[in-house]
Amino acid sequence: MSDIDIISQYREQFVTHLEGRIQLGEPKNLYEPVQYILGLGGKRLRPILTLMTAEVFGGKAKEAMDAALAVEMFHNFSLVHDDIMDDAPLRRGKTTVHEKWDISTGILSGDAMLILSYQFFESYPGDMYVELTKLYSKTAIEVCEGQQYDVDFETRDDVTIPEYLKMIEYKTSVLVAAAMKMGAIVAKASQKDAEAIYEFGRNLGIAFQLQDDYLDAFGDPKTFGKQVGGDIMENKKTYLYLKSLENASKDDQDGLLHLYSIKPEDSTAKVEAVKTIFKESGAVEETKKAIQDFTQKAFDALAETGLHEKNKALLQQFGEGLMERTV
Repeated sequence: MSDIDIISQYREQFVTHLEGRIQLGEPKNLYEPVQYILGLGGKRLRPILTLMTAEVFGGKAKEAMDAALAVEMFHNFSLVHDDIMDDAPLRRGKTTVHEKWDISTGILSGDAMLILSYQFFESYPGDMYVELTKLYSKTAIEVCEGQQYDVDFETRDDVTIPEYLKMIEYKTSVLVAAAMKMGAIVAKASQKDAEAIYEFGRNLGIAFQLQDDYLDAFGDPKTFGKQVGGDIMENKKTYLYLKSLENASKDDQDGLLHLYSIKPEDSTAKVEAVKTIFKESGAVEETKKAIQDFTQKAFDALAETGLHEKNKALLQQFGEGLMERTV
């Protein structure tokens, strides 16, 4: 069976579990948005990783379902609130919760999702419950910190590469890492293995986000899910941008700072000019190297686990598949 078949199976099992556990309660205006955002699909990457990790460590996917659901519920809660902060009209091609209902409903339904996510851990026995919720709380606060860094960076001109990496680690990759570690905890893996699989997820998450930065500028418009050049239009200080500022000639640095201070009606010329600086400064090559480095760190962490070689290969293939994407 191929990786894709296995992932599809996990996804189907998870969605069935989700639909069975998420009941529409009263008042409808609190719970309908919860069902709506969870029903918009998405890759379900994090819960799939929880189920997959539980099984590679000798546990059962069925036993990891509620932990996977907590992770997916938290992820979607954060999207509802992020969309309000960004005033975003669309999520996964559909109207965002606060646009479909209103901002108050978006805030309140998001709050309810955060609380519901904690309730899913209540199906686990005492010690495991404590371990899962401790990891979950630590991760949840880091995601909030990452989001705040991201907001702060919008108005700062002195963001450093280490700060940017910390932001994407907290905002994106710690939840991927926690999703995997939860699978290991449910499977009663050793502490050493649980920590190594966390490091695998954390480094893979950073590589994934750096690749997202790269594809946003240089992806194929036919296959990339978002508008190519969107980050440049929004003046987002990505890894490509920060590396360009570090490496470019004085003229190009000044040009880049100017281009990132404007938002023209037609962004085509701006996007092309910025991409040229990204290439000429060597930032493109350095970004690709950083993606490779973090992917390698992830595989090194995987090698530290006591997993059977077949299971290591499965997770390595999953990681490679993730990094070879064009979307």
